[in-house]
Amino acid sequence: MRNTLKIEELMMFILSMVFFNQLSFEWWWYLALFFLPDLSFLGYLINTKVGAICYNILHHKGIAIIFWLLGFYLQNEILQLIGIVLFGHASFDRVLGYGLKYFDSFNNTHLGKVGKN
Repeated sequence: MRNTLKIEELMMFILSMVFFNQLSFEWWWYLALFFLPDLSFLGYLINTKVGAICYNILHHKGIAIIFWLLGFYLQNEILQLIGIVLFGHASFDRVLGYGLKYFDSFNNTHLGKVGKN
């Protein structure tokens, strides 16, 4: 089942690139912005709860979809770009086993524990 979920997430990552291709941006924009959601790690400098909240906001696919839908409705490619990059990044993270975070520890995710035990 775990491999099936990873394949599903990989397909969503690929879908983000397909959607990106529909925009008028050069490809380097996707690459340049791809790791920007990881700045949410800075929240962990405050404490694990703030870190988890920051991480979860920038790695939640529902929020990514809202950005894309808002951009589509308003015909705003920048909002669509934000949604696509957030969606693709979250999918890629989940392929690697990183899920949304619980407040107690960075390693405790909705997909299970990550890292060394």
